[in-house]
Amino acid sequence: MTGAECLLRTLIEGNIDLCFMNPGTSEMQFVSALDRVPSMRGVLCLQENVCSGAADGYARMTGRPAATLLHLGPGLANALSNFHNARKARSPIVNIVGEHSTAHLRYDAPLTADVEAFARPVSGWVKTLASPLDMGEAAREAVAECLRPPGQVASLIVPADHSWSEAGPVGAAPEIIPRRVPDAARFEAIRWAVAHAGPAALYLGGSAASEAGLRAAAATGLPVFVNRYAGRVPRGRPWAFARRVAYFPEFAEVMLDGLRQLILVEAEPPVSFFGYPDRRSTVTPEECSTPLLAAQDEDGVAALLALGVGAPLPPEPAPLEMPPDGPLTLSALGAVLACLLPEGTIVSEEMVSSSEPVSAALNHAAPHELLPVSGGSIGQCLPVAVGAALACPDRQVVALEADGSGMYSLQALWTMARENLQVITIIFANRRYRILEVEMARTGSGPVGPRAAEMMDIGRPSLDWVRLAQGMGVQASRAATAGEFRSQLQSALLARAPRLIEALI
Repeated sequence: MTGAECLLRTLIEGNIDLCFMNPGTSEMQFVSALDRVPSMRGVLCLQENVCSGAADGYARMTGRPAATLLHLGPGLANALSNFHNARKARSPIVNIVGEHSTAHLRYDAPLTADVEAFARPVSGWVKTLASPLDMGEAAREAVAECLRPPGQVASLIVPADHSWSEAGPVGAAPEIIPRRVPDAARFEAIRWAVAHAGPAALYLGGSAASEAGLRAAAATGLPVFVNRYAGRVPRGRPWAFARRVAYFPEFAEVMLDGLRQLILVEAEPPVSFFGYPDRRSTVTPEECSTPLLAAQDEDGVAALLALGVGAPLPPEPAPLEMPPDGPLTLSALGAVLACLLPEGTIVSEEMVSSSEPVSAALNHAAPHELLPVSGGSIGQCLPVAVGAALACPDRQVVALEADGSGMYSLQALWTMARENLQVITIIFANRRYRILEVEMARTGSGPVGPRAAEMMDIGRPSLDWVRLAQGMGVQASRAATAGEFRSQLQSALLARAPRLIEALI
C-alpha cells in the first residue's frame, strides 16, 4: 500500500469522504489512488481558493470536515484567502499540501517554497510528514486536530516520495474531543449580574448561533444579538428577534446603546471592522462590561439552556408583499427574495455595499440559513455555495454576490456546472467597488477625485456576467426590473440546476 492510498484510507476511517482538489505533479499519487479508494469523492476546482472556500462551506453545513488537496507552496498561497475565512468561521478542514520529494528539495527548484510558513497563519495545526511509515498516524492526527473545538484548519504537508513509497498501517478513526460545558459557578455569576448590574443582552457566535442556541437564548428573556461574522446563522421570520450587529460602528453603537452587560456566548466582544480616525475600535458602550458565559471551545447551547427561564420565542414579523414591477432597487430585490425563497434555503452572502436593505427584507422570509463572509476576505461567496450544495444536495442554495468580489473566484461557476449543483447565483451588478467609495469618506481620505474614481470603477469595460457564466457552463440571464427579476428567479427555482441572474441595480 502506497503512502497516498494509506492517506485516503485513513481519511475515510475519519469520516472524510470528500476532497476538493487542484493537484499537480507532487500530488499525482493521491489522484491515482482515487481509483483504488472509490469511497473518496474528488471534486475538481479550477482555482485553489475555490477548494478552500468550498471546504469551508461544506464544513459549515455538515459540522464535519472535507479535505483539500493543493500543489506545493504556490498552490497553498492561492488558497490562503478562503482559508482565512474558514479560520474565522471555525470550520474543520484537513488541508493536504504536496511537497517536492525529499531528495529534490535541496536543489531549490522553481516551485520550492517554505510551505509550513504559508500554512501557519491560517492553520491551527501544521505538520510535515517525516516518513511514509508515519502516514496513517499523521493523517489520523490531522483529522483529530481539525475537529478540536471550536474547529480549525489542520495542514498536513506530504513530500511526493512519501506518497509513492510503501506506507505503514492505516490510521484509526480519531477520538472526538467534545465541547466542555462551562462551570456552574459561571452561570450563577451571570444570573446575579443580570439581576443586579443593569440592562443585559446576549451576544452569540459559533455553535451558539444555531437554531438550538437561538431557542435557548430566547428562553432567557434577554435581548439577543448575533455576531455578524458567525459562520452559519438561522435567519428568516422565526429568527428575526436575534439581531446581527451592524457593519458600520455608528449603527452598531446605536443598537447596543444603554446596555451595561453584553454576555458573550462563544464570541469575543464586538469591534469595528476597521479603525477610523477619532473613533473607538469597540462598539459596546464604554460603561458596558462583557462577561463570559461560554468560551469559543465550550458548549454555548448547554450554557444558554442552564441560564434559561422558559420565555417563549418572540413574535415573528409579517411576510412581505411581492413588490410591483418597476426599477430593480435593492429594496425591491430583497422583497422578491423574501417572497420566493423556499423554506430551508441556504444563502451564501457577499453583497458588500448592498447587504443592509436586502438583509432587512430577508428577516421577513421563510426560515433559511445564512453563510456570511466570516473573515472579510472577499471571494468567499461562490466557493462556499459550492461546498454547501455538495453538503446538502436536497436543499436550494442561493449565492448573493457582488460583481466586484465575484471576480475573485468566478471559477466556482465551472464546478457548479460540472457537479450540476442546485445553486442560484445572483450578481449585484453596480459596476463599482462601491464599498471603497464609502470607506474613503469614512477614513477621512478627502474627496474622490477623477484618478481615485478610476480605482473604484469596474464598468469600463463592463463585466458581462451572463457571458462569463455561460462560458463556465451555467445558464444565465439579466434582470433590469423587479418584474424581470421575479420571473427569472421563479424559473431558476423550478430548474433545480445551476443558474445565474445578473441583477442591474
